[in-house]
Amino acid sequence: MLGKKHYHLIGACGTAMASLAGMLIEQGHNVTGSDENVYPPMSLELKRLGIAVSEGYRAENISVRPDVVVIGNAITRGNPELEFVLNEKMYYTSMAAVVKENFIRGRYSVVLAGTHGKTTTTSLMAWALECAGASPSFLIGGVAENFNSSFRITDSPYFVIEGDEYDTAYFDKGPKFMHYLPDTVVLNNVEFDHADIYRDLQAVKFAFSRLINLIPGRGNLIAGWDSSIVRELAPAAFCRVESFGLEEGARFRAVEIDYAGEMTAFKVLVEGREFGRFRTPLAGSFSVRNCLSVIAACEVLGLDRFAVKESLAEYKSVKRRMQVRAVVRGITVIDDFAHHPTAVRETLSAARQKYPGRQVVAVFEPRSYTAQCREFQTQFETGLAEADHIIIAGLFHPERYTAETAISPPAMIERLRSQGREAQFIPSPDEIVSYLVPRLEPGTVVVIMSNGSFGGIHDKLIKALDRS
Repeated sequence: MLGKKHYHLIGACGTAMASLAGMLIEQGHNVTGSDENVYPPMSLELKRLGIAVSEGYRAENISVRPDVVVIGNAITRGNPELEFVLNEKMYYTSMAAVVKENFIRGRYSVVLAGTHGKTTTTSLMAWALECAGASPSFLIGGVAENFNSSFRITDSPYFVIEGDEYDTAYFDKGPKFMHYLPDTVVLNNVEFDHADIYRDLQAVKFAFSRLINLIPGRGNLIAGWDSSIVRELAPAAFCRVESFGLEEGARFRAVEIDYAGEMTAFKVLVEGREFGRFRTPLAGSFSVRNCLSVIAACEVLGLDRFAVKESLAEYKSVKRRMQVRAVVRGITVIDDFAHHPTAVRETLSAARQKYPGRQVVAVFEPRSYTAQCREFQTQFETGLAEADHIIIAGLFHPERYTAETAISPPAMIERLRSQGREAQFIPSPDEIVSYLVPRLEPGTVVVIMSNGSFGGIHDKLIKALDRS
């Protein structure tokens, strides 16, 4: 049993760091933190947990000399608290390293990885284990609605964790997932992403190949066979490999997919023989792949098939993943975290499948590094063209880019219009709401895509529609 310690988290209001704070409290430790942006919902969650969070970074925040200082992923040199830690030679580490040593070591680690779908698949996997009676511990990069939490600590031997490929800390530029001691890895897909971290696709492939190389011989790789790069990397595994996908060649394969209605239905074949029929409230082919990966992983782990089937039908999703925020005057407002071209395309395609025959309006905020990077502009145009009407907002912190490095929303609008799409560049959330409200007809589906708060556009649009 770990002795009680004082942990101080620099950058405590990030989703992962706030979850870690809650996990440490449950483990019996004293936790403090600091952040420059202390605001709801994470500030309220930390307050509920009884964690004192200082607003603003100051050396005096850690003058009491905590036992362990956890340096958040976004913290860089020059931060006053970090500089104090280094000058005083205090013990510091990363969020991922604390999770490994305090929570994963000694448990069976199920790591859900890939460029897309990690958060949803992690929450799906945790829920399947829960329904099968395994009561897993978990750490998810979003609030899993079935648990109404992003984390949980139990006495179960299972720990389910989202395997983030983003870097760990300023002093550890390797992926977070390298810390997670994987026994079973679900690898849905691999594409070029995070151009601020990885120089090219080869670097991304190398990172995922390192994850595969961590799996012990008695472990499992659940490999997404519809991804050509996963197929390329999988043979290097020293463990059992189970493949899944919609295309021929995968051992676990989904066929006869019906996207209509409230539930998506599909049949699963294993080596060509019927394994079972499943239903999920999730929409789109990417959601079927996510479900299929969990079905394959649960079968490998020997979980009850009926319980897994029921878990998929009862799954409630993750906040900000195709989340229906409201239906006002017959207009459906959806919030989604999509910020990569493939995610944008798949999200809009899912909306088409879920709401056949209805007009789809895409509202996209270029916010992440990938979403603002010129290298991805053509791919974003292709993805956004899945919608009938496209609105592109202004870049987030445009001063960080140049005309050569940033996407050009006006140029994207011109290209989309040339393809017959109705498209507008409207920089601010308030202007977008003012533009949309008088134009939206009953039956329209508005899909708002951003990996940030987008200026509160979701609530602003819903309230404006209510008043109109």
